[in-house]
Amino acid sequence: MPVTAFDVLLPATPASCVVFASPHSGRDYSWSFLRKTVLNEHAIRSSEDAFVDQLFDCAPEYGAAFLKAGAPRAYVDLNRAKDELDPALIEGVRRMGHNPRVASGLGVIPRVVANGRAIYRGKMTRHEADERIARYWEPYHARLQILLDAARMRHGQTVLIDCHSMPHEAMDGVARAGLRRPDVVLGDRFGAAASGDVVDRIEAAFSAAGFIVTRNAPFAGAYITQAYGRPAKGQHAVQVEIDRSLYMNEQLIRPNGDFDIVRAALRGVVKEIAQIGQGRIPLAAE
Repeated sequence: MPVTAFDVLLPATPASCVVFASPHSGRDYSWSFLRKTVLNEHAIRSSEDAFVDQLFDCAPEYGAAFLKAGAPRAYVDLNRAKDELDPALIEGVRRMGHNPRVASGLGVIPRVVANGRAIYRGKMTRHEADERIARYWEPYHARLQILLDAARMRHGQTVLIDCHSMPHEAMDGVARAGLRRPDVVLGDRFGAAASGDVVDRIEAAFSAAGFIVTRNAPFAGAYITQAYGRPAKGQHAVQVEIDRSLYMNEQLIRPNGDFDIVRAALRGVVKEIAQIGQGRIPLAAE
């Protein structure tokens, strides 16, 4: 099993109310897990947000904390509710209504990776599923909330940047419609997870760096933005999806020749986003 649930990089001085997090870039594929899957070591990584942690790990240099997952998404999906259990995979789980994510095999313990490829040959016990959630899901989310609470206490508000990547083909429909293909999709659940001025600042930061940005289509945000986005309480959450083809070879799962250029551009984006809310005095009631 993966060695650790998460790794957190903290700034020397917590000058920012922003917390960056990467829940899908974990790549600790333990030998015991690889023995259980029917996929090879390459295919099992197809749903991983490979190298996203390296794109955003400069955040502490600008006063912001950065939390990154240790366990791979194929092992436990931190961007799902812990009760999104798949009865087609986990023994003893009863079907509770219709959940499209669970039905497609993308519950908290995934049954498939990209393109619907099955991870396992049979089912797993409920005990094993519960153990993964207790060892990896719960510690990650506990630490994430601690980071957000600390930032809000210091600055009066907090902003979670939930960092992800998307397959290049995810935006093929946009290209076929004759529109400019976005490089970045920002998801704020159509305004429910973050205030408009916060999302405007984030979009402006990406646009100024030369990225083509759109909002909420086709990715409006999943569990994390839904669970942590509480703008009325001063806690905002925005999901960021970046086109993988900009910085990596998707077939080989390796950085491409533009990796360092994209990483440098994102450094400027991170610096700008980290400045959101700086200098704001916390209200007495907060």
